[in-house]
Amino acid sequence: MEDWMNRCTLCPRRCGADRTVSVGRCGVGEQVRLARAALHFWEEPCVSGEEGSGTVFFSGCSLGCVFCQNYQISAGHFGRDIPVERLAEIFLELQEQKANNINLVTGGHYIPQIVRALDLVRGKLHIPVVYNSSGYETVEALRMLKGYVDVYLPDLKYRSPERSARYSHAPDYFAVASKAILEMLDQVGPVQFDGQGMIQRGLIVRHMVMPNGVEDSMDILTWIAGNLPLDDILVSVMSQYTPFYKSGEYPEIDRRLTAQEYDRVLDWLDCMGIENGFVQE
Repeated sequence: MEDWMNRCTLCPRRCGADRTVSVGRCGVGEQVRLARAALHFWEEPCVSGEEGSGTVFFSGCSLGCVFCQNYQISAGHFGRDIPVERLAEIFLELQEQKANNINLVTGGHYIPQIVRALDLVRGKLHIPVVYNSSGYETVEALRMLKGYVDVYLPDLKYRSPERSARYSHAPDYFAVASKAILEMLDQVGPVQFDGQGMIQRGLIVRHMVMPNGVEDSMDILTWIAGNLPLDDILVSVMSQYTPFYKSGEYPEIDRRLTAQEYDRVLDWLDCMGIENGFVQE
């Protein structure tokens, strides 16, 4: 872990910070900082179920979207520093609370620590591990998670480099995220469920439709249909965009999504033959 922390290249920013003495572009140092760990009931039905998903919200973020709904955690770095041993205990505590899974939310800047924590609970943790991500991940970092993650739950936010540059300061977002998603699929394979319909293994690709972003959403769905095995994955198309954080500085996204915009994207979803997954009312 020390090599990664001394000159950090975990995320695509590759800031090179010595996180043993300072913070990286993600805003956090070497110590794991958690904002919240609790049962969560608002993920996709096959993730949350009736018992809830055991979500672990990590502080900091390497992407930094201007509309982030969790900006107090991602940009404000709200949370408490804990040792890796405590993180491992939290995993087991969530399992004891009957969580359907351990849901690691925005943990890419802590991958070495997460791996250590999962090693500590090997043989004791018997529920799936879900890696819940912005999609902005390096293939090299994801390969550290091979054999540790059962379900990948990445966003695929943008196809347009202009939009990803404007709203996330990451013109390379799609080039990076598309490769990351292919790596995720290669690791976990086709979706698998238990007898209650809860996901045990596989890939769920999320996409949130944004105001004035219908064409970009259609381009995302076109890429998914052309590059991923639709019978083996799930696709979640979300309508929940809300103008949080710095959205007011960008008039074109400083509003909720309209029903007409969302319906256009859902019509394209049908045209692309994407049938396995979730849509929102």
